[in-house]
Amino acid sequence: FACLVGQFHPPQLSASELSAEEQVSQVKKATVKIYTVSNSPDYSNPWRMRDMCNYSGSGAVIEDNRILTCAHVVSDHTFIQVQRFGQVKRYSAHVVSISHEADLAILTVDDEEFYEDIVSLKLGKLPKIQQEVLVYGYPAGGDTLSITQGILSRVEHQNYVHSSLYLLAGQIDAAINPGNSGGPVIVDGQIVGVAMQGIDRLENAGYMVPPSVISHFLKDIEDGRHDGIPDIGVLVQNMENPDMKSKYKIPKSRTGVLVYNILPHSPAMGILENDDVLLSINGHLIADDGTVEFRPMERTYFSYYIEKHQMGEIMEVEYLRRGKIKAASLKLKQRAEAFFLVPEEQYDRMPRYLIYGGIVFSPLTKNLLKLWGNEWEKDAPTDLLSKYYNWPSEKRNEVVLAIKVLAHDINTGYHDLSYWIVKELDGKEIQSFNEFHRLLNDFNGTHMTFKDKEGFQLVIDHKKAQESQEIILKNYHIPKVSFLASEILGQGSY
Repeated sequence: FACLVGQFHPPQLSASELSAEEQVSQVKKATVKIYTVSNSPDYSNPWRMRDMCNYSGSGAVIEDNRILTCAHVVSDHTFIQVQRFGQVKRYSAHVVSISHEADLAILTVDDEEFYEDIVSLKLGKLPKIQQEVLVYGYPAGGDTLSITQGILSRVEHQNYVHSSLYLLAGQIDAAINPGNSGGPVIVDGQIVGVAMQGIDRLENAGYMVPPSVISHFLKDIEDGRHDGIPDIGVLVQNMENPDMKSKYKIPKSRTGVLVYNILPHSPAMGILENDDVLLSINGHLIADDGTVEFRPMERTYFSYYIEKHQMGEIMEVEYLRRGKIKAASLKLKQRAEAFFLVPEEQYDRMPRYLIYGGIVFSPLTKNLLKLWGNEWEKDAPTDLLSKYYNWPSEKRNEVVLAIKVLAHDINTGYHDLSYWIVKELDGKEIQSFNEFHRLLNDFNGTHMTFKDKEGFQLVIDHKKAQESQEIILKNYHIPKVSFLASEILGQGSY
């Protein structure tokens, strides 16, 4: 007989084998409160940080001693602590991985004491419509755990507030208030969603990140790297008009959406063409309104079957070209956020900028647009908004701005300039901010000339710009950071 000496561990019951009372007790122990100190950059003065802010949110312990929460709970963090249900002690935590696209993050606590007596929660399936759910979390207005009951009222694509991406979301009629974010939505002791955002115009309603998006994120980071949610990079329009269907010779038995733009460097480039009709993805038929069936009698946007893939995987498409049905394979290699001319809101990074002749240059981002307040879509300058609602092209994949002028003799006459779009530098059209920096770095002429699309010019003496750089930085208390043109630009000055 072989004798094994060690600690006896009784078999762990699955959540479905526990009583309702035991399930609630288990989930309570696994639901944590998250305290975050955040410090975000000031995009109007990109070398500075804003004041520190304190936030709180919720999370749930899942397998491998990980805490699942929302990205917006810990974005731009400088310090994170977590606290267990019914305990006073707070434990320091750190971010393991984060997906700002899907508004999800994984934290961990190094102190093993934190995990004692916690049974990690499992990921369950998307509930049925009208099925009851429980939302666990720590909403503002108190320190104790709150459990609210509701139902899943609908499932469809929605814009995630944190990333502005259009992804699958579940609407529930349980209140999701500040502090609830990141908390688990539970059915039978399993996580069926992560509380994400409320709905301002509705009471006792909010959205959760559904299991398909959560499982995609968890699978994505299995290799220790976050690759993101893929996209094929095409712009399409619905084909509900019968004359349009007739023009493109769509058989009466088929439906689809019309491709009207292929974005540069996308997986679809060189395979799909403008005026192709996209009929199906991986065998799932696309309706004329752009939806697909993802469960019997339930529909959502066709990108659902793209977003289920991981980066680098192959996806099959069926399309109609000049009346003939064709098939092709696309390798998914680009993140959805890669196809924006103006990036959506950025987190956990410093703005890119450079200073030349006292002029502060930076790429246009949503962070900059939000300097105009909560109603930035109405109040921001129209020329900047027009770029935000535009798409990249072969000639331009970023918009470069002169965001302000640091007054000095070298830039006399330009002091009132702000948020000015630069189209050309030394006679060359600017494709990206990196190229803009390279052109500045390689210039060896006398006068550097910047132009906008109307031909308005700024002219700076190159030698004087170099000579005045150090004194301008000193006068405005700006740290000097050097970098090479070949780098992906972070913060710095020319």
